[in-house]
Amino acid sequence: MTDSPTPEPSTAASGAAPDQAPLNDPQPVDGAGSPAPWADLALQELRERRDRLEREIAELENRRAMIERESTSSFAGQADAISRRLKGFQDYLVGALQGLAVAAEQIELVPQQVLVQPSPLDTAPSGEPGQPPVAAATAAAGLFAADAALIRARLTAFQGQPDFYADPWKLRRSLEAGTASCLENWFLDQGGRGAQPSAGSRGRNGLITAAAVSILGDLYGDRFQTLVLAGQPERLGDWRRSLQDSLGLSREDFGPSSGIVLFERPDALIERADRLEERGELPFIVIDPGEQVVEIPILQFPLWLAFAPGPADLADEEAFY
Repeated sequence: MTDSPTPEPSTAASGAAPDQAPLNDPQPVDGAGSPAPWADLALQELRERRDRLEREIAELENRRAMIERESTSSFAGQADAISRRLKGFQDYLVGALQGLAVAAEQIELVPQQVLVQPSPLDTAPSGEPGQPPVAAATAAAGLFAADAALIRARLTAFQGQPDFYADPWKLRRSLEAGTASCLENWFLDQGGRGAQPSAGSRGRNGLITAAAVSILGDLYGDRFQTLVLAGQPERLGDWRRSLQDSLGLSREDFGPSSGIVLFERPDALIERADRLEERGELPFIVIDPGEQVVEIPILQFPLWLAFAPGPADLADEEAFY
């Protein structure tokens, strides 16, 4: 009997091809059946990187919290003050540059003769014939009583409804009764040379000054120039905005050749006032309440108004320093 060849095992019956990997590979193991050492090393490295990242994240969060605390403690409540100071400095700087450009264009190589019109204060009162005319500087030093009716009428009108469409250099805002009383005292009792209590802010002090400028304009026309002394650019910016709003002025009205000049240093103001008197004009000097010392030469001019600081002004001074 012939031996038949032994049949080869069927591939289908075996269940899987010899070169096909199982569906679920087990973890790499060594000959003893435990995980391979390189897998432990990889897991350890991953854990170390995770720990390092967690420490860095915690450090960054701590730094962020510290920066937030410093920002809150340094700038809370001061953002508005910083913004106002920057705005005031910007306004002052722009106006000063414009005034400098205008002054450079208007430099006169040969001085022209200044013609002025007589003021009511330059004439002798009626009923006293033969009395010589009084100079403008002497009149301003104590003879406003001759125009007491005009001054009181203007102050009374200023306490009514504001005239927002008045001509430039005329007061466009209203005065309170107490403010009008202080101005009447300054004109008639102090003769236009003295200190008055500050109204509490440069905006209100600017309103008082604007009322005085409006009345002096009625008395002297364009024969006088207002000189404002304030030792900080931010303060000068406040003065510019207040006078511009109260008198309906523009930037062209602030400058060496205009009606109002702003000064940081008293020596420059004194030099300007001397030049005005040499030309036969009258300087009207206004002193900010922040000026702790007033130079003696300033007090020798015929027209000056110094604002004495109050509690609000002293608190404002502390904010500057």
